[in-house]
Amino acid sequence: MTPSSAEYHPSRPSTPAAAWSRLLPTSWIAVAAVLVSLFALLPLGFIIWVAIQTGWTSVAQLVFRPRVGELLVNTLSLVILVVPITALLSVALAWLTERSDLPGARFWSGLSVAPLAVPAFVHSYAWITLFPSMHGLFAGVLISVIAYFPFIYLPVAATLRRLDPALEDAAASLGNTPWRVFLRVVLPQLKLAVLGGALLVGLHLLAEYGLYVFIRFDTFTTAIVDQFQSTFNGPAANMLAGVLVVCCLVLLALEAMLRGGERYARVGSGAARTAVRTSLGRATVPCLALPLITASLALGVPFLTVGRWLVAGGAGVWNLDVISLALWQTLVLALGGALLTVAIAIPMAWLSIRRPGPLPRLLEGCNYIVGSLPGVVIALALVTVTVRVAMPLYQTVATILAAYALMFLPRALVSLRASIAQAPVELEQAAGSLGRSPLRALWSTTVRLSAPGAAAGIALVGLGITNELTATQMLAPNGTRTLAMAFWAMSNELDYAAAAPYALIMVLMSLPLTWLLYVQSRRMAGR
Repeated sequence: MTPSSAEYHPSRPSTPAAAWSRLLPTSWIAVAAVLVSLFALLPLGFIIWVAIQTGWTSVAQLVFRPRVGELLVNTLSLVILVVPITALLSVALAWLTERSDLPGARFWSGLSVAPLAVPAFVHSYAWITLFPSMHGLFAGVLISVIAYFPFIYLPVAATLRRLDPALEDAAASLGNTPWRVFLRVVLPQLKLAVLGGALLVGLHLLAEYGLYVFIRFDTFTTAIVDQFQSTFNGPAANMLAGVLVVCCLVLLALEAMLRGGERYARVGSGAARTAVRTSLGRATVPCLALPLITASLALGVPFLTVGRWLVAGGAGVWNLDVISLALWQTLVLALGGALLTVAIAIPMAWLSIRRPGPLPRLLEGCNYIVGSLPGVVIALALVTVTVRVAMPLYQTVATILAAYALMFLPRALVSLRASIAQAPVELEQAAGSLGRSPLRALWSTTVRLSAPGAAAGIALVGLGITNELTATQMLAPNGTRTLAMAFWAMSNELDYAAAAPYALIMVLMSLPLTWLLYVQSRRMAGR
């Protein structure tokens, strides 16, 4: 090749400087991804460090005591009862709305997703104001099921829409009854959806605070917050947080073990048709009772209660100055936290798609693990770091935004990964061949093409922040009063009428995302 011929291949570096320029974006992105992943491990490192500092003797005294046993029984009882009931309810609703001739199936399908728009502590507020004596494990199980069942319903319904009906037809042709076809053919194919949704439900049960405080049911999270408020960052709260982290990791390991290594994919697209809906016949009316009762409990009770208190409070509960300030602070924190979270998720998302391998997978796993930890554990970790190492950052906007970034990093990462995967890498190479610097080439191609995924990530994270309570209470600067904090303050004072406007606004802000999730799940299934 002559020297002049190299001019026709500007994308191939002919000098060490050009080669370094080509590697520069990958190097800097990898460094950024490593730093973010190390930051994501901060809560786990905090638990280990506190245990070492406390000493084994003190740790044993704080962990192996009757109070911890009571909390463990309460928490495990919730998980053991709520997860199977939620799974059964969700699978039944999904089958009725997707595979039967249930009247108004599309309408009931939408109502089965809508409870996601109602924060869990608003569900509890609604029930406890209607039935003040409603306390204990039974109340916790009932409210948890109606608050969290959409986490399993949504993936199960989406999976049912995508299943190839040819497998069911083949099983039926062998003489199997519809019930046996469902148990032997359909249900095994729902395994991943059920387990994934069940994992989300279990992690929410471990992390939830407000729901169980309303009904006076002690869990690890409520005890940690109470301990923190009474002794401020004492070893007892930290050790309870350690036990809670172990529970989260056990759940993750259990889900991975149950999931196994079976293949659920098939070669080819399968039959290009939808399954024939099963006729309910005389069972139509009894079957209609299930979605009707579920919607009444999950949506009717919260809206009825909020409406009742709004009417009872009249115009006096609409203190627009206070409400507008809470709304403004919520929006500022939600937008700031969402932008920060998406920004720090970009390097890891890009690396996992453009440079797949063992190390990127390991780094990506660190980002997902932190999303499984309760907000109270992340808040305790940041309290300890700021108090002992960077006191000026304690109870500042920077600290609360860092907590949001840790809590909601997986939401941003999932959205960005899907978007970056759809942006051809050849466009980056073409931009570089036109003389643009590596970072400018990356910005002008992949970053811009992944804007829809970034926007979805911003929406997901922002709405998560809007309804976040525990970490915000522990880390927010003095004078901060978000919608969730204002609602909680009014509820604690038993001023349920004054709390109603905040509950309504939070629900209205969450409805668009819920509708987006529902529409997107149907679009992916071609329905």
